[in-house]
Amino acid sequence: MGIHWWAFLGVVAVAYAIPGPDFAVILRSSTRGWRAGAAAALGAQTGLCVHMLVAAAGLSVLLARSPEALTTIRWAGAAYLVWLGIGLIRSSFKTDDEVRAEPDLTTATAFTQALLTNLLNPKAILFFAAVLPQFVVAGTSTAAQVLALGIVDVVAGLLLWAVLVSVGAGLGAWFARPTVRRRWDRATGGVLTGLGATLATTKL
Repeated sequence: MGIHWWAFLGVVAVAYAIPGPDFAVILRSSTRGWRAGAAAALGAQTGLCVHMLVAAAGLSVLLARSPEALTTIRWAGAAYLVWLGIGLIRSSFKTDDEVRAEPDLTTATAFTQALLTNLLNPKAILFFAAVLPQFVVAGTSTAAQVLALGIVDVVAGLLLWAVLVSVGAGLGAWFARPTVRRRWDRATGGVLTGLGATLATTKL
């Protein structure tokens, strides 16, 4: 009996359907241009590739069984999200001239922000340590199956993020208006800060 691919795709679809830190960071980046959005999407999926390789090496299970390690990652991830959120909220108090003079979000910054957001998300570790192994079947290399499942997860995410980036970039001109930009940054900053606070107070 092989891997139940349709069941796995269903789980992956549900996981991506629930907006989280990756969604918020990629959407915000995409409103600053499709290049920034694409870079953020690649950053998030690069983080997933790291989680996948760690899982294939059998280290995700060790991390999941270490409350201290997960707590450290959880607090680091929470602090990073709050830091991003507060930065956006602070930027929302700029004047119209300051908003217009704001430099474009670079692809390097967008990529790094999404990469760190994903890497510091303990839920991603738990997905590869607890959920993904349930689809691994006996009789075949576990590492090979984890890699295959992980690649499907990454590709599925890229397809979803491509749609999100297209939508965000399409609204870019509207979000470039100073008043809209300030409100958007304030809202996104509030969401990221809230996600960080939730992550800090949620026991895994």
